[in-house]
Amino acid sequence: MRRRAFITLLGGAAAWPLSARAQEPKSIVGFLGPGSPEGEVRFVSAFRRGLNEAGFVEGRNVTIEFRWAENDPKHLPELAADLVARRVDVIVVPAGTPAVMAAKAATTIIPIVFQVGADPVRSGLVASLNRPGGNVSGVSGLAQEVVSKRIGLLNEMKPGTGPIAVLLNPTDDFAGLTPKAEMQAASAALKRPIEFFDAADNREIDAAFDKMISKRVDALVINPNNLFANRAGQIAILAARHVLPAIHPLSDFPHLGGLMSYGASVTDRLRQVGMYTGRILKGEKPADLPVLQAAKFEFVINLQTARTLGIMVPPTLLAIADEVIE
Repeated sequence: MRRRAFITLLGGAAAWPLSARAQEPKSIVGFLGPGSPEGEVRFVSAFRRGLNEAGFVEGRNVTIEFRWAENDPKHLPELAADLVARRVDVIVVPAGTPAVMAAKAATTIIPIVFQVGADPVRSGLVASLNRPGGNVSGVSGLAQEVVSKRIGLLNEMKPGTGPIAVLLNPTDDFAGLTPKAEMQAASAALKRPIEFFDAADNREIDAAFDKMISKRVDALVINPNNLFANRAGQIAILAARHVLPAIHPLSDFPHLGGLMSYGASVTDRLRQVGMYTGRILKGEKPADLPVLQAAKFEFVINLQTARTLGIMVPPTLLAIADEVIE
């Protein structure tokens, strides 16, 4: 072999491993969204941020396969099964206990990382918070545990003796894990009656508001639920139209014109989900990762909406608000 050809061959052999190393093997993350991509842009961004903090960048060393149920829970089982057939390395569920249940029913092998509001132990997702067991772990937002707090804040914003309405989704068995009796006790302590109204889709939300007005309710608490999260704008418009002070679990609500919100930061929780996903991709097991509890809570008030509703916001509420929208 000629010397020049031999050197060229050596050079090519040396360059090949460098090229191979430049193309890192990509992990595949399945993202099972119960809502729509348009409604969850901010949450997907927070999830990607958590992944990045864990050392994974989409397009470089991880691929994300998105599946969206478009607010129709009937699609969740088939979407979860599709991700399993795709042989993803991890399934991420950004919201909703029914979506986690669909993923859990589809596989006992692929790790699942969730973000839910309901108690994951009471809903049967994990054996315990410290030792989840199985292939499932994630972040709990304590959404149901702060329902009484929302009722108290709403009463302080709009004092009175008139009924407080609670909007519920009857098709979400897990959204009702906080007993109605607990909410009734919170309103009874304030000497105010409470009325429950059901809505399972967009049209039923409109109908529920008509019923609230006929019942002459004074204020509204929106119960945590994926439908109500995705329809925060619709609910804000209806509350304004009917001059009904309302509090929502998500800060999207006051930013869309609603009066106020109180709940765990969803963007912070999705960032934590991204970090947990990265840890699992590096080899940790969900059974050994304790369920994280929400650490960051947000209380947001829209002052412009308060003025439109004829409400003078008490200084005590302004003092504790994390954000005041002028």
